[in-house]
Amino acid sequence: MALDTPPLALDDEAAADSLATYRVTSRHEIAALLGELRDSGVPVTLSGPDGGSYTTTLWSLDAPGDHAGFGADESHVALQRLVDTGEIVAVAYLDKVKLQFDLRSPILVHGGRACVLQSQLPACIYRFQRRASFRVATGDRRTPTLHLRHPSIPEMRLGLRILDVSVGGCALLLPDDVPPLQAGTQLPRVEVELDAATRFTVDLVLLHVSAVGDVPGQRLGCEWRRLDAAAQRALQRFIDSTQRRQRLLPPA
Repeated sequence: MALDTPPLALDDEAAADSLATYRVTSRHEIAALLGELRDSGVPVTLSGPDGGSYTTTLWSLDAPGDHAGFGADESHVALQRLVDTGEIVAVAYLDKVKLQFDLRSPILVHGGRACVLQSQLPACIYRFQRRASFRVATGDRRTPTLHLRHPSIPEMRLGLRILDVSVGGCALLLPDDVPPLQAGTQLPRVEVELDAATRFTVDLVLLHVSAVGDVPGQRLGCEWRRLDAAAQRALQRFIDSTQRRQRLLPPA
């Protein structure tokens, strides 16, 4: 299936505001994302206001110097037109996450026999999960846990294992020695601990309850509610890193 490389229109102020959750503005995070693009060598599609496009890769990154370099063929007519407009939007994919950002002050720099399209680092990067329902199994490494009080027994504190997680919700394992929960139950202000660097507080709603196979207990399918921007970015980073780690594992 072809990648959705055309950039999302963000010129409308209302549209941009509605996507604030997906906006990364931290210089450290921006440099980290661009570093992943450079190291992975994934294609980067550059687009202009007239619909022209050019596909390249990120060759170099100098975060302290505030510039990045993309591979460039100076004889390519579409690339020259993009540079002439001065309005270039870049789109690339890291795993299942779409990145979109503007190239600031793009210029062609000639050095010997090589040519580089150089620009300042973007002021922000938008990160869009391609499938909001995509889930990763959490595995047993530093088992992710959700901490809460039992809604029917407030004095009972629970630490439930998180079986899998997505940007939309998570699945929990409820042991068979814990009083059952019913679909539709609201779980306010639960504490999520995915790993040492990914912790946040959020509301949950229990959507469905099912068996877990041979494991004693029940599987609770839950949906995040009131997930703030910082928590969403942390969650997406966790999903990205888990996907990369799982791809490196040898097949069972």
